[in-house]
Amino acid sequence: MQIRSFFAEYIPVFVKGILMGICDIIPGVSGGTVAFISGIYGRLISAVAHVSPLIIYDLLKWDLPAFRARLLQMDVVFLFVLLAGIGSAFLIASRIMLWFLEEYPVLTNGFFFGLILASSVLLFAPLPHRYKGGYIFLILGIILGLFIVMLNPAALGHSYPVLFITGFIALCAMILPGISGAYITLLMNQYEYMLHAIKILNLPDISAYLAGGVLGILTFTRLLKYLLKYYHDLIVAVLTGIMLGSSKLLLDRALEPAASGSELIISVIAGILVVARRFDMEFRNNLLKSFLKLKKNE
Repeated sequence: MQIRSFFAEYIPVFVKGILMGICDIIPGVSGGTVAFISGIYGRLISAVAHVSPLIIYDLLKWDLPAFRARLLQMDVVFLFVLLAGIGSAFLIASRIMLWFLEEYPVLTNGFFFGLILASSVLLFAPLPHRYKGGYIFLILGIILGLFIVMLNPAALGHSYPVLFITGFIALCAMILPGISGAYITLLMNQYEYMLHAIKILNLPDISAYLAGGVLGILTFTRLLKYLLKYYHDLIVAVLTGIMLGSSKLLLDRALEPAASGSELIISVIAGILVVARRFDMEFRNNLLKSFLKLKKNE
């Protein structure tokens, strides 16, 4: 009976992890959004926020009651199953995405550009009604995004420190609804390199990236909870601007000399429609939930 209840609870978590992993590997689509829509975002943030190095201290002291209590606070089974789903998706989807980038670079980068464009609009659209300074911080974010592109990320190379810093920033972004960690990786010029590293299981490079990501998540989650609580709209406005400004990098990649204008337009429209479809589904789900809540109150 316990095994049945275990599978009943955690198979959906594994499936949600797979969906998060697929989204996390596509620039412009956020795994954090999937966690938010599927109802596990709060549990994920809470679990990560409770991860503490003190658990090692408890184990060294052999304080088993304290060790078990910290494991329960961390929701360790939930985290393990979710990460297993995300990791499985990474191993499969990385090969597919690398093939698209190699065989159809114009269509793929154009599609990514459409995703970023539409995601940015949907992220920012609700803000001006609540936050009057939204446009100011959006423009500041756009300027910062353009500045990042002008710095020529290709010159960074692929050293372990660069992979560590990229992982630190990208995995923090992955837990933000609407912000794409894969896009941060692409912006740092590590996207295709990391896809290839996952494909051939280059463990040193993967470890450097993940080490930065784990440290970023452990240190950033608490700050994230604070920022989203007190400065939510300001943070979203700046991040949206950065996404829009830095999307010039994708457009430059798609506008190759041999690129067909019709191919680029079709791929950009396809990216926009994917996000629009996702938004339509979210809207319908929220509408249905509101209706059911209203009926229940009656």
